[in-house]
Amino acid sequence: MQKNNFIVILTIMLLIVHVPMVSGQSYGTSAGLRLGNNNQGRMLGFTLQQRIKKGLTVEGILQSDFVYNTTAHAILERHRPLVTKRLNYYYGAGVSFGIEESRQKIPESMQIIQTYGNGTVGVDLLAGLELTLLGINFSVDYKPNINIVGRQPWYNGQVGISARSVLVKGNKQNKKRRQKARNKRRGNQEGYFHNLIDSIKKK
Repeated sequence: MQKNNFIVILTIMLLIVHVPMVSGQSYGTSAGLRLGNNNQGRMLGFTLQQRIKKGLTVEGILQSDFVYNTTAHAILERHRPLVTKRLNYYYGAGVSFGIEESRQKIPESMQIIQTYGNGTVGVDLLAGLELTLLGINFSVDYKPNINIVGRQPWYNGQVGISARSVLVKGNKQNKKRRQKARNKRRGNQEGYFHNLIDSIKKK
């Protein structure tokens, strides 16, 4: 069952990368805090988002309840604008690793076996809304986690609220990319002319 879930998540990730879309986001890089809440309790985390191309972002999350559970997540996200690029909805999928508690139910004896310090590996889904105002990015999301190794229950859903500071604005990142592309084209042209001149001199 868990292998089938992994295949489904992998398929979703491939669709995220290849589906064409209108780009959103008014920022290139943002970082801040994320408060997550689920049935097991609250977790405080650090979140970093980096846009890697139009409408495509990588988010890293490191979170802990400072008692039994600490997890790291890497999620690939698609962003689409709502009315303006400052208001987006987004969705994505990724992987997770961590040290977590596990609660395994034994139906025959009607017991729950609870263990701590379990190394876990899982896959994440993510869907959320974000708003960027005055250099601050606010978001609310729902992040289901499907455990592959190390934890019971195998499914765990988490609601998260994040506040991030915009470190690099989107237009500044776009400007750097355009400049880099121009420099690359210029370098290719100069290399072509140098090679042409060298070949003429040899003749």
